[in-house]
Amino acid sequence: MTSSDESPAFRLVYVPGVMPGKWVRIWNERQPDVPLTLTQVPAGAAAGQLLGGDADAGLVRLPVDRTVFSAIPLYTEQTVVVVPKDHLVTAVDEVAPEDLADDIVLHPLDDVLGWDDLPGRPAFERPATTADAVELVAAGIGVLVVPLSLARLHHRKDLTHRPLRDAPESSVALAWPEDATTDQVEDFIGIVRGRTVNSTRGRKQDPARGATKTDGGDARRKPMPGRSAAQRSAAAKRTGKGGRGAPKGGRGGKPRRRS
Repeated sequence: MTSSDESPAFRLVYVPGVMPGKWVRIWNERQPDVPLTLTQVPAGAAAGQLLGGDADAGLVRLPVDRTVFSAIPLYTEQTVVVVPKDHLVTAVDEVAPEDLADDIVLHPLDDVLGWDDLPGRPAFERPATTADAVELVAAGIGVLVVPLSLARLHHRKDLTHRPLRDAPESSVALAWPEDATTDQVEDFIGIVRGRTVNSTRGRKQDPARGATKTDGGDARRKPMPGRSAAQRSAAAKRTGKGGRGAPKGGRGGKPRRRS
């Protein structure tokens, strides 16, 4: 049971292949009183978890429905082909789709690449999962095209992979329901964007001006454009303590009127 003075947990889901450990570690350092619960879900189930209220945010694969989700793209993965270690393509550093023309290219039901035209020859039946497809590659049934992180996740000693050019790519994003942007979500956004502790705490957006404010309500001031720091310093020396409009002779005030 959560005590009344303890903050509720921040619930984060992530899809296979994504490694959230770095961001989780930073969260635990900055938010020791707010536990972070981490749940891995299949790529196709992440949206349902978020919309159903079972998670506050998710590290997901794009695309997502931007009519209901806000999303911050984080990175795009390299696409690779997973093959047995004795496959012909292991002789090259990079593979072209036409190099797979004679191979059966497995297409699991949980594919995240969204092919329009899969290279090679299709299998008689689509494997249920990427893990099942990897087993078939090891059995010599075909080859498999996946993002690099999934090739590493399902690594086997008898398999290897090579980059595949001119192939769809998979991008990973932080996503959350658009109508549920909580303070905790904002804090996690700051972490994945690499903000420091001072820049993430107490920052609020002024809806009228779009200015970033601190808890004290003071908008951060930006230097006026058009002059460098060195130019502003030189101007300050000429005018004396940054005063404006003082003549070179050091005399201010109104000009004397001739009689």
